[in-house]
Amino acid sequence: MPPSSLDCAQRPDRIFCDLEPDALGEFEGIKSCQTFPRGSELFREGQSARGVYLLREGRVRLTVCSESGRRMTLRTVGPGEILGLSAALAGGFHEITAEAVDEVEVAEIRRKDLLHFLHEHCDICLQVVNLLSEDLHEAYDRVRAVGLTRTRHPHSHAAQHN
Repeated sequence: MPPSSLDCAQRPDRIFCDLEPDALGEFEGIKSCQTFPRGSELFREGQSARGVYLLREGRVRLTVCSESGRRMTLRTVGPGEILGLSAALAGGFHEITAEAVDEVEVAEIRRKDLLHFLHEHCDICLQVVNLLSEDLHEAYDRVRAVGLTRTRHPHSHAAQHN
């Protein structure tokens, strides 16, 4: 019998984990649980987004590839994280690669089932909007941190040598 979201340790503070009983029952009907061995790719950058993955156990490394082919780790995520959400909602392609750092267990929700579920549960849809907004702000913060730490001040560098 697949694990239930009722048993999820992340329930109190995660979207799709802390649902009302009716919505939780409906959610149970649209998800399918899978296990991926360490080193497996859940999805690859440029691949069509067919759904989302709710990480139940283990860790996943999120990476992006540069034009030159160099791979950069964006972050590593753990249980309770939702992977592939923006790409699935947009009906587009994944902009990152998700690779299992450990053996991972995920609940996969197909895109069409997710869209129907969100249409039926507007309160959860608003939580998804908030989650996407938080992800965007985190990305802004990362870009700001990388961009500002690598910026050199030519005047202060020249002053050190005089």
